Amino acid sequence: MLRLMPVGDSQTIGSAGEHTWRYRMWRHLCETYGGPFALVGPRETLYDKAADAPVSYAYAEPDFPRAHLAGWGEGWLHMAPLVGEAVRAHRADVLLVALGLIDLGFYTNAEQTADNVRRFVAEARTANPRVRMAVLPVIPNVRALSDAPFGAQVARFNELLAKTVADLDDARSPLLLASPPPSYDIDRDTYDGTHPNASGEHKIAAAFADAMHQAWGLGRPYGD
Repeated sequence: MLRLMPVGDSQTIGSAGEHTWRYRMWRHLCETYGGPFALVGPRETLYDKAADAPVSYAYAEPDFPRAHLAGWGEGWLHMAPLVGEAVRAHRADVLLVALGLIDLGFYTNAEQTADNVRRFVAEARTANPRVRMAVLPVIPNVRALSDAPFGAQVARFNELLAKTVADLDDARSPLLLASPPPSYDIDRDTYDGTHPNASGEHKIAAAFADAMHQAWGLGRPYGD
């Protein structure tokens, strides 16, 4: 059984009424992965904007393995202390990680955020020395376009992330940098400039699926 754990912020947990990219990934793997697999993690809920809390189960399509380690307003800073126990408890084999936007927006600069990436990787490997991780850079968002200093921090962090992934990659525990969706457009692929709509969900799922297929032979390219 292949166990995949989605790890992320608001783009990954999603909010009430959404499918989420996690669902799109599950559907893709159901059709292309030739063995048993599951999405795992300590959480299952969506974020409820009215309640301002992650208490909703109102998925657009609820009948799928909804487990994850994602949180609205959480970043590398928050997930690094949690990932080890989550990997251990849920026996995760692969982590699909999309973090960084929240860190840079509210908590840490690019260099500090990269330090938390290293902590995250170390904690995950302590729990499972053979865990594989696919990491998505911070993708286009409205603040990076409208706020020049923030946009510069995003660009700097993505550079540091690529270097960190290259430094920490290990044959026993591969660390993979997924390519940002090449056609991702905040006007067409988000509903507010940051959070993915249905089109954006497909493109984020495709970024992870294509990376896993190319690097590890898991499944097929997205859309095949």
